[in-house]
Amino acid sequence: MAQDVLCEVNNCKYWDNGNKCTAESIYVISHNGREASDMGETDCKTFEKEH
Repeated sequence: MAQDVLCEVNNCKYWDNGNKCTAESIYVISHNGREASDMGETDCKTFEKEH
């Protein structure tokens, strides 16, 4: 399992200095069911906008 998860979306509530993700788990989905051909066909469902 990954030791560090990096994220450049600095308006996410889980974003921290150094582009670190502080979420306890990450949920990624594919636009096309269970398979994706490239990263453009995926979305991070863990994202929550920071207030």
